Amino acid sequence: MTLRQAQDTADTFPARPVGAGTATEREISQQPDVWRETGRIVAQRRAELDAFLGPLLSLPDLRIVLTGAGTSAFVGEVAAPGLSRRLHRRIEAVATTDLVSDPLGRLAEDVPTLLVSFARSGNSPESIAATELADQVLDRVHHLVITCDPAGGLAQQHGDRERSFVLLTPARANDEGFAMTSSFTSMLLSALLVFLGDDAAVVDALAAAGEQVLASRDRVQALVEREPERIVYLGSGPLTGLARESALKMLEITAGRVDTYFDSAMGFRHGPKAVLDDSTLAVVYTSNDAYTSAYDADIARELRAGVGDEAVVVLHAGPAGTGADWGIEGVEGVDDAFLALPYVVFAQLLGLHTSVRDGVTPDNPFPGGSVNRVVQGVTIHPLEG
Repeated sequence: MTLRQAQDTADTFPARPVGAGTATEREISQQPDVWRETGRIVAQRRAELDAFLGPLLSLPDLRIVLTGAGTSAFVGEVAAPGLSRRLHRRIEAVATTDLVSDPLGRLAEDVPTLLVSFARSGNSPESIAATELADQVLDRVHHLVITCDPAGGLAQQHGDRERSFVLLTPARANDEGFAMTSSFTSMLLSALLVFLGDDAAVVDALAAAGEQVLASRDRVQALVEREPERIVYLGSGPLTGLARESALKMLEITAGRVDTYFDSAMGFRHGPKAVLDDSTLAVVYTSNDAYTSAYDADIARELRAGVGDEAVVVLHAGPAGTGADWGIEGVEGVDDAFLALPYVVFAQLLGLHTSVRDGVTPDNPFPGGSVNRVVQGVTIHPLEG
């Protein structure tokens, strides 16, 4: 085959996406469509949701706790500050791992409580134990379960309970791959729409933004080819939780071969900045809030002065930009918790491309079973008294 023929063949048959054929690549790529379907599901169940939540939200002393384990916990870490800002009420993110290990500390106030549980499968021991302990410790608790698996333990346990409401994500959001991708974004979007109301225009804008990021795989690959040995993710407000999820995604999908760190834009200076060196790639998630974004811009300038422009990727809503300036158009006006959806697609792709580069199987990065898709080995101890 001549060079010209090879080029013609490449033009006719475009290169397959990195990781093509894996569940992980499919589940990353399907997210814009999954988000549109998520919006339709929440809208269809709006009357039921309002009937369940209305009496609770009318209570002035209601405490709303968002909970989950691992990536599911980070759904709450992204959503809580975003919801608090919009609803002007008390909303906290507390991981199930903290609720289960210290229920009397984490649920010390016996006030009316809505426990919102996030879970891909709903089969991890902490997911079920957290709701049971809340029932044991609190006199007035209701449960909103947002999960991807109708057959999972959490959905089954709460499906017919008077004080519980189970909201399922689209079926294909129940990820088959090891790392949570569609499940994370669909549960996050579900929670935001549940409490902030249906907004088809926002969902459409997010889906279009996700498609923009997916179309930028070549830029992701260029970052991977620099072979960074460590990656730092920084964000403020809801995007601090996103930074944490991004760091975990890289660790999971590369089987820990790339060191990752996360922090807030301001907190990074207080010690964690020591991880920076010539092998570091820093990612700054820029807030859509004018006040908060000033701090993101400050740390981005400081990092670029330290490790160079090309070693600092700055994601923001707005024009696409070039090089390490990564703009996403069409989402300039959305709240940061919503903005986390297209942002995290970048982190997922970065993890996938790095995994393939390093010869790790994305769908099963731990073939020996040292880390499991659904956590194992947890003993739930009874709470006496």
